[in-house]
Amino acid sequence: MTSTSAGVRDRRMWPLYAAGFTTAFGAHSVAANLGGFSDDAVKSLLTLGILLALYDGAEVLLKPVFGTIADRIGARPVLLAGLVGFAIASGLYAVADSPRWLWVARLGQGAAASAFSPAASALVARLNPAAKHGRAFGSYGFYKSIGYTLGPLLGGALVWLGGFQLLFAVMTVLAVAVAGWALFAVPAVQPLPRTRQTVIDLARRIADPVFLRPTAALAGATAALSVGVGFLPVTGAADGLGTIATGAAVSVLAATAAVVQPRAGRALDGGRLSARTGITLGLLITAAGLACAILPGVAALLGAALLIGAGTGLITPLGFAALAASTEQARLGQTMGTAELGRELGDAGGPLLVAAVATAATLGYGYATLAIILGGVPVIGLVIARIRRQPLVP
Repeated sequence: MTSTSAGVRDRRMWPLYAAGFTTAFGAHSVAANLGGFSDDAVKSLLTLGILLALYDGAEVLLKPVFGTIADRIGARPVLLAGLVGFAIASGLYAVADSPRWLWVARLGQGAAASAFSPAASALVARLNPAAKHGRAFGSYGFYKSIGYTLGPLLGGALVWLGGFQLLFAVMTVLAVAVAGWALFAVPAVQPLPRTRQTVIDLARRIADPVFLRPTAALAGATAALSVGVGFLPVTGAADGLGTIATGAAVSVLAATAAVVQPRAGRALDGGRLSARTGITLGLLITAAGLACAILPGVAALLGAALLIGAGTGLITPLGFAALAASTEQARLGQTMGTAELGRELGDAGGPLLVAAVATAATLGYGYATLAIILGGVPVIGLVIARIRRQPLVP
């Protein structure tokens, strides 16, 4: 491939990376600051919980739907429509600046992200040859992780400067800018002819281990990431650490995940790492990080953050690359949307599982439970594979 063609491909990819940043920034910049918003909007923990769930709830319901639509009419129109919808939903609150419109805005943002997120993932796969999928998804994950990392920080600064009205105004401008960029830089990718698919066919495809294994790994990685971000500060505070130390641990986790993803993708493309081996290694490293979180002290806290970040950073690009490699291009949108659904379920299920166990016992047992699940799955898989290779003894 010539340097000119590589440069053209890079120019087409940058708006997709920006779209990944937008959905991550939109999710975390608001969520991390809702608790400090005016009393008129958040009067109770229940209200806060519902507001937090609106964005993710819309994604859980709609991502597979918009992924299928992207396969039918093309991913680029769904990408552009989603970004425009995100801008409109953000702009509604920026103009109204009323607590009641916050509900509408968050629901609209979640629905819009449900459209452009799987469409962007499908375009990452369609616009790159299979030999470059690891690098492409690694870079996409890197910029998405940057959005998750900077969202609470920049969101907090914007809310401090001008309230939620300024934050939503910035998100409006961001979505419009990315939509305009994508309009001119991302080429139209025609939908491919597809064979007719029944509900039973879809169920069989989702239940196929080729789809189920990487999707389950992505869900597990997202569960661990969410648990790390949410509960490591609690562990640090229980050990007597201040907010600066616990905040640094979360930053280390997110930064490690961001740095590892492009490197994991390049290793996959270069043949130095297979998707199955990398995902297995990532699950074991993540489980080790959760186990490390059980130990007291700042060193254990930072070690847990590093290991969880490294493990999830390995799994994410390799999981998506494996899905893209095993899916016919005509159904990439549906596959990516359904895989994103798995990640959203992990994002919600991980903290719920750890919190439930911690309520019944202690937070250490919660970490241990998730570590056993993530570490046990690849170990059981390796044992089964070894047994299958052994000849039967009469």
